[in-house]
Amino acid sequence: MISTTHTEDGERRCDTLFRRALVIDGSGAEPQVLDVAVHKGRIAAIGQLDHWHAAQEIDATGRVLSPGFIDVHTHDDTNVIRTPEMFPKLSQGVTTVVVGNCGISAAPVTLKADPPDPMNLLGKSEAFHYPTFASYVEAVNAAQPSINVAALVGHTALRNNHMDRLDRAATQSEIDGMRTQLREALEHGALGLSTGLAYGNAINAPTEEVLSLAEPLAEFGGMYATHLRSEFADILEAMDEAFRIGKHARVPVVISHLKCAGVENWGRSSEVLQALEAAARHQHVGCDCYPYTASSSTLDLKQVTADYDIQVTWSEPHPEQGGKMLKQIAAEWGVDLHTAAGRLMPAGAVYHCMSDDDVNRILSHPATVVGSDGLPNDPLPHPRLWGAFPRVLGYYSREQKLFSLATAVHKMTGLSAQRFGLDLRGFVRVGYHADLVLFDADTIRDAASFTDPMQPAHGIEGVWVNGQLAYRGQDKQATAVRSGRFLARKLQKEAA
Repeated sequence: MISTTHTEDGERRCDTLFRRALVIDGSGAEPQVLDVAVHKGRIAAIGQLDHWHAAQEIDATGRVLSPGFIDVHTHDDTNVIRTPEMFPKLSQGVTTVVVGNCGISAAPVTLKADPPDPMNLLGKSEAFHYPTFASYVEAVNAAQPSINVAALVGHTALRNNHMDRLDRAATQSEIDGMRTQLREALEHGALGLSTGLAYGNAINAPTEEVLSLAEPLAEFGGMYATHLRSEFADILEAMDEAFRIGKHARVPVVISHLKCAGVENWGRSSEVLQALEAAARHQHVGCDCYPYTASSSTLDLKQVTADYDIQVTWSEPHPEQGGKMLKQIAAEWGVDLHTAAGRLMPAGAVYHCMSDDDVNRILSHPATVVGSDGLPNDPLPHPRLWGAFPRVLGYYSREQKLFSLATAVHKMTGLSAQRFGLDLRGFVRVGYHADLVLFDADTIRDAASFTDPMQPAHGIEGVWVNGQLAYRGQDKQATAVRSGRFLARKLQKEAA
């Protein structure tokens, strides 16, 4: 229950009052000009609030007030603790991140040596301090990041904890150990399980291993999110595997960063989405997507090709090559692409592997929510780390008219909160947590590029997290207030 201060003349007082905002509430409904009152971190009232007053009143005339954006696909696991300001996300209007995607998570993790690929995307070995999920939750809340954090548990992380090597299937006793750790995480509010079955350290896990591991999820109301075993020619078979796992575990499935990767796969998005729709008739399924035609991950010999550009973002043995195209490096060294890639590894890369038509079709589908998949530890990160959400609003909605502004916001807020079980988030509704973004619909756009990726977006005027002003767009600076918190899965209610 929200309590507000009443004055003798019947007026009500709150902490922050937005006047005449163009409210897009996250449901997909059309905008309305309304006042919104915020008190003690919650939305206290919405409407024509003539008798309300606040210590901070904001004239929002002509600007959109929406729920804070929810980045459902991130690799910010260790960064929310090591760099709690989280400026790349905060500056684009993100108020909540979901970590632990693609089978890699910071917890529960006990390393025997350097983090295995692709867990090294989360940082070096000294960044992993969380042998239990409970210790991770405690660390997030102690760091008090500027944004909220919800977490999946990574399959590859669990394999790392229980197996002597990752190029084989797990034994039943190893699966039992993984299940025990997964249950502990679910008891402490984890959203569910993620896999990254395309990666070398998980690809040898048979479907039966994941089926068995996923069985505890339903008891806790968990979910299954997956980086498919293939996003290339075998994508339909990989989707079938994901749907089978979800049906067996009796839990919702989210396909991570759904795409048609590789030139030979271009144009198959209609077929892929039909498969998603067919599965949705019998079980809960959905997907996320980032608004770019290039992916980014570690440099992978299986993805090295001359069919499209590959930009090297970092290399441990050859850091001087970061920022160059792989074909340029190969030419300088006088070797073929695969030889050059082998010399550079371990390394990171951006793969320009998708077509515009496929991205447009997947991004606009009603089952799709938005996730950045940004890599915050890359020295030259993909621009999605800084620009994904403003790009949806500016480029895809305003300029390309792929969908309405209300639909765009819905894909980044309300639908995301429902899909990932984030309670009292994602909507501008009375009683909900006041995670809010004020932006100019006419000017919002991403500024980050592949050559200059660390640029805050234009058009974001303010970001509030749990009712506290966290970012001022006028001077593109975070405030000193960090009011984020760990968000437990919906069935485990957080304290009011």
